[in-house]
Amino acid sequence: MGILKKNISPRRKQLREAIAADRFQEIVAFVNSGMLASALIFVFFAALCSYLLSTSFTLESFGYRPAHQILAVTILVFIISAASGIYVYRFNYTILKNPIRSLVLACLFLTLIAVTKFSMLFDSGIYIAVAVTVGGAIILSIVYDQRFALAMGLSYSMLACLAAGRETDFSLFLTMISGTTTSCFLLREIRTRIKILEVGIFAGAAVFVISFSTDLFDNGLNKTIFAQAGWTAFAVVCISVVIQAFLPIIERVFRIATSMTLLDYSDANQPLLKKLAMDAPGTYSHSLLIGSISEAAAESIGANGLLCRVGAYYHDIGKIGKPRYFVENQMGTASRHDQLSPAMSQLIISGHVKDGLELAQEYNLPAVIRQFIETHHGTTLIEYFYEEARKKANGDMPPAESEFRYPGPRPRTKEAAIVMLSDAVEGAVRAQTEVTPTKIETVVHNMAMKRLQDGQFDECDLTLKELSKIEETLAKSLAGHYHGRIAYPTVGGKPHHQTVIQQGSAPSDQENENA
Repeated sequence: MGILKKNISPRRKQLREAIAADRFQEIVAFVNSGMLASALIFVFFAALCSYLLSTSFTLESFGYRPAHQILAVTILVFIISAASGIYVYRFNYTILKNPIRSLVLACLFLTLIAVTKFSMLFDSGIYIAVAVTVGGAIILSIVYDQRFALAMGLSYSMLACLAAGRETDFSLFLTMISGTTTSCFLLREIRTRIKILEVGIFAGAAVFVISFSTDLFDNGLNKTIFAQAGWTAFAVVCISVVIQAFLPIIERVFRIATSMTLLDYSDANQPLLKKLAMDAPGTYSHSLLIGSISEAAAESIGANGLLCRVGAYYHDIGKIGKPRYFVENQMGTASRHDQLSPAMSQLIISGHVKDGLELAQEYNLPAVIRQFIETHHGTTLIEYFYEEARKKANGDMPPAESEFRYPGPRPRTKEAAIVMLSDAVEGAVRAQTEVTPTKIETVVHNMAMKRLQDGQFDECDLTLKELSKIEETLAKSLAGHYHGRIAYPTVGGKPHHQTVIQQGSAPSDQENENA
């Protein structure tokens, strides 16, 4: 046996052990990432969907399809589910990393299929089936994005045809796809309360045209095709009304906030914004400016500008508890940090992130807004107090940088990264003694490169091209805000406007323009 035993050099043995350890870590990372749970959810969905579509029942009886049809349905369902899973993995990977979102998506599809299956017990089942398909596409457009909704709508339309018992009815598939495509293309965001109804009306019109055309092709011109197409279109419009009514529930289930909800939270009469304006007016003014410049920067790269603006309004709400410890609220008074150690000052400054999250939970802010509170500083270094601590070390062991960094996390979306950079560059520009457009561009570029090299943008899909565009837009917006002014002329050692007011007259319109 010793002759057959192969001698392995220590170097090769070490290499094999390293490869085995790497593979084990990859497996552990795969399990911890949620991918395994999401894959099991997709398999469970395909199995349960196959069972539902294999049943055949009426109001009086319950049974199953013939064996060959059950096999065919199972094959088709697993192929459609696998194709959908590959698409999600390729274009919406974050869904697979969150098993809860995968489960909610699977439950949505199963619910729609069950409703379609049950509706076929009635004479109006086909109309309901088309309406449910369009309704599913509208929900997906609200929750995710248009491309994802279009792809998933196509997959569901195939399953809906199976649920309706019209596997070979191409006209039904065309009708469903027409409504799905129309609603996905029209529903980018919801900024008005009738937007979903408008989308439903256009989708109903598309469904009417396709349904009428296919029936005309099959049966010729007669009275019934107008009625059938009309009822199908009416059902689509009705489902849009139902979705509009249940929109708050949809937002809560999928943990999202539509543009209409964001507009509500941007109202200055919101209790939290009113509290910020009263207790920390300097921070409130700063947040309004950040909202303006970050919205412009986001729109320059096609990101969600409204989300940036609203997130910026709330990103510093944690300063409400201790407003006087932040320079914008000191109003010319002495800094309270003069009496504190750098370590204590660091705890107060970094603590506004945690305080902000507690306030957000107390006031029930949506998760999409809370992300700006926890990520607007990422894991950056609180440089001022870190340098103060190093100076006070007096040759002793200097403090570690990790002790003077914000807790994070880093931005995970483009919008959060834009607000982080906007917050940093606005503070840096405000600290300049003499502000010029050229100096603003330099400050913005240096700050962007500093955040990039510090790894603050590593967890969001921001490209260098987009970052360059953001820099350009931020510099332009800040230059417009910090524009120069023409000084009032002096008369007798006093500013001219004071002399005019003392004489009992107001400044002229031309003087106001020059100011």
